[in-house]
Amino acid sequence: MFEGLFSRFKRDTIIKESNEDLSLDEENVINEIKDFMASKKRQWMITGEKYYDGKHDILKRKRTVIGQDGKLEEIDNLPNNRIVDNQYQKMVDQKNNYLLGQPFSIQTNNDTYAKLLKNIFNKKFRKLLKNIGEDSLNEGIGWMFIYYDEHGKFTFKRFKPYEIIPIWKDTEHTELDYAIRLYVTIKVEKKKKKYIDHVEVYNQDGIYHFTYEGGKLIPDLKKPFENYFTIVDVKGNIQGYNWTKIPLIPFKYNSKEIPLIKKLKSLQDGLNLIESNFLNQMEEDVRNTILVLVNYDGQNLAQFRKNLAQYGAVKVKTVDGAAGDLKTLQIEVNSENYKVILDIFKKAIIENARGYDAKDDRLGNNPNQMNIQSIFSDIDLDANGTETEYQAAFEEVLWFVNCHLANTSQGNFENEDVEIIFNRDMLISESEIIQNINNSQDLSLESRLANHPWVDDVNVELERIEEEKKKNMEMYPFPFNNNDPSKTQPNNKGGDVEDGDEE
Repeated sequence: MFEGLFSRFKRDTIIKESNEDLSLDEENVINEIKDFMASKKRQWMITGEKYYDGKHDILKRKRTVIGQDGKLEEIDNLPNNRIVDNQYQKMVDQKNNYLLGQPFSIQTNNDTYAKLLKNIFNKKFRKLLKNIGEDSLNEGIGWMFIYYDEHGKFTFKRFKPYEIIPIWKDTEHTELDYAIRLYVTIKVEKKKKKYIDHVEVYNQDGIYHFTYEGGKLIPDLKKPFENYFTIVDVKGNIQGYNWTKIPLIPFKYNSKEIPLIKKLKSLQDGLNLIESNFLNQMEEDVRNTILVLVNYDGQNLAQFRKNLAQYGAVKVKTVDGAAGDLKTLQIEVNSENYKVILDIFKKAIIENARGYDAKDDRLGNNPNQMNIQSIFSDIDLDANGTETEYQAAFEEVLWFVNCHLANTSQGNFENEDVEIIFNRDMLISESEIIQNINNSQDLSLESRLANHPWVDDVNVELERIEEEKKKNMEMYPFPFNNNDPSKTQPNNKGGDVEDGDEE
């Protein structure tokens, strides 16, 4: 029943034999874990996650002044605002919703296949895919695990990218040799929290479970190994089975797996710093008016700079023995300068993120479709690359779906053509598009409906049109044709009269 689709589990070895002699032994796994944990790639993943959650570097900022020895000293009597203007999060949400905010369409000529796919790719799946899209933007790549749950239901799970260590077979990162998952759980013992590092190794044999302690892998005594799924035969015997592919699917933001935060971090930090500095200066009223003490004890340069920053006062000693005096030096904070710099930073963030400015002047005064497309050109270009990566990922997902459908006797759809279409959430000029559709009568009805802004599902809309035609036929069973005298029309009196006859 499963021949050609599943590989039987080999229970006698943890070694994966391959032409490249990649042995899945303890030393290899530990080295991969150590390298990944110390890698800059993982650091960027965690940074992207933190910045999306609003945990920016500005929150660790300290106010400092130059001390007497010329080194920076921390002071705590000055305003130290830490403003987070999270434009990065805005860009991630904007790009994610642009590509995945609307339900994707499934196009196939097989109606049975289409209905089965809609049941599998339901609202829960679409929510999961949107979360994975957020992961791929924040961390360069997202991961989907395909499995059967404890009730035997075919389902999907999201793994956090900073937990997954992929070992690729090729330099293009298209096929996994095996994968390592490292995650932490908390166990409470005697009212104390104990953190446990878990390691899972995924390959074609199944899933191996370990704990990671003292730089060593220790097999999990409760569950050292499990198959990807098990089947109970008619005699009640439980048999483990595995896919011939590792059911772990990568969804990449781009082919290089570069996270968005890598492009925007310096700009986001600069924006936070400018806004924090502006508020600091507005709160430092005494610093806007510097006191100048005339004919008092002088001081060295270091002490002068420290007192100026910390107290907002300057001591000045004259040489002619003049009497002391107190003067003020006004310093004006030009808010317009800050406004210009903030605008520069925000525009730079949008351009480097390849997003769009929802407050663009071209969106005012009833914009036409050409202006809208110009505003969305950057985000559309970036979405094209991401969609290419997601389409490749969906090919892998559909392989597992087809295997599941075949082995649950729902049908063999291996050779069926199917296309996943991502419906992008772009602003449109509906009236202009509808007018163009109405002027394109030489196209088929299906093609016109596919581009209509009010139609979400073309097949459903075609069915509605056919249903309306049937109802009209039932209401008016006789055709009307005033140009053909051979045709007859129903008479109000129940008889037929020829066209042109008068009562």
